[in-house]
Amino acid sequence: MNDTIKDCTVTGEIIIDNENIYDKKVDPVLLRARIGMVFQKPNPFPKSIYQNVAYGPRIHGLARNKAELDDIVITSLQKAGLFNEVKDQLEHPGTSLSGGQQQRLCIARAISVQPELILMDEPCSALDPIATAKIEELIDELRQNYTIIIVTHSMQQAARVSQRTAFFHLGSLIEVGDTNKIFVNPEHKLTQDYITGRYG
Repeated sequence: MNDTIKDCTVTGEIIIDNENIYDKKVDPVLLRARIGMVFQKPNPFPKSIYQNVAYGPRIHGLARNKAELDDIVITSLQKAGLFNEVKDQLEHPGTSLSGGQQQRLCIARAISVQPELILMDEPCSALDPIATAKIEELIDELRQNYTIIIVTHSMQQAARVSQRTAFFHLGSLIEVGDTNKIFVNPEHKLTQDYITGRYG
């Protein structure tokens, strides 16, 4: 999303399928279709529940007709664990849902375009424990079909939902590996100190 910020400079590389996403040959519009994004605070569009989910498939031409679009919307809401709660109110505003439901709506919106990756930035930080548990269950289900990258400051959440963990400190990657190893037997003292609560 940095390409929309005039004075933003980027160093380094992010490689997806052996291609640097910052390469000038990469079309950012096509890239955005491959990567779903779920933000810290739920941000449904000021549209109906249906239109929130239908927006991406419609602009990317993923449905040839209304029936196909309906199918994508229903399937996405089902995968996000939200359909049964909203099936009778698809024309109601997405903003009328509870915080946890709004976040699941945003997840449904992200997966409606069948991305390869889903990026989640502190997806549960604005939610209560019950809604957090639902989102974490959903992440566990979605990882069967998607690569999910989560940023979280909650060590408990990282331990519960991830298979691999990367620990960053002041912008530097300190350690990366299997979640169990990072939490039980980290190699770096900074990682150990953070996990044991010496700082952070």
